[in-house]
Amino acid sequence: MGDYILACDEGTSSARSIVFDREGNQVASSQTTITSSFPYEGWVEQDALEIWQAQIASVRECLAAASIDATDIHAIGITNQRETVLIWDRESGAPVAPAITWQCRRTADTCAAINATDDATWISASTGLKIDPYFSATKLQWLLDRVEGIRGRAEAGELAFGTIDSWLVYNFTGGTAHLIDRTNASRTLLMNLATGEWDPELLRFFDVPPALLPTICESSGALTTSEGDLLGSEIPIAGLVGDQQGAL
Repeated sequence: MGDYILACDEGTSSARSIVFDREGNQVASSQTTITSSFPYEGWVEQDALEIWQAQIASVRECLAAASIDATDIHAIGITNQRETVLIWDRESGAPVAPAITWQCRRTADTCAAINATDDATWISASTGLKIDPYFSATKLQWLLDRVEGIRGRAEAGELAFGTIDSWLVYNFTGGTAHLIDRTNASRTLLMNLATGEWDPELLRFFDVPPALLPTICESSGALTTSEGDLLGSEIPIAGLVGDQQGAL
């Protein structure tokens, strides 16, 4: 077992990595900037590949600054910007569209229309959330309806949806793990708070194919393991949590 913990903090404007020792002391850190684009008023997008490249670059810089390698890391913990939506090809790992961030307001009219109906009541009761473009479901629905060809591919199981934790885990594991923790899943408008699982009624309402979804997992524990070739050794990924829950 290694003597250090690697914390990955993927935020809206940067990806950071911090190495801690067993006493909780910070040993080294690194930060890489991430850009956002604003193609139309109220729209906010990011390049999913840039997010991953920024995160892994900061990891490598951090390990170098700490003068350690992957064999010295006991586990990786990941915290991330929440609600941001990504869809990618399961086999190649290539994103099919830009990531739509939590700030994006492109589905404001859709949310207003839902809020004008009785559906808003049962959706909020199931999820604990208000109907707002801040959350993931209407952004995901927008991609499925507006990006040519992806709905059929999603229904066929060729594509994967996730929030940023899912995307980082997919890349850390070389595409072998498709996970989302409950703190991130609870911000999608698709998870039932009572069961802690994807809600079939919500999936039907937002017209989201179940084959697209990651497996909901705990926020800590033996979740999965990074691919050995990425950093030189396999490392357990033992923590996933949305950033505000992580701060709590």
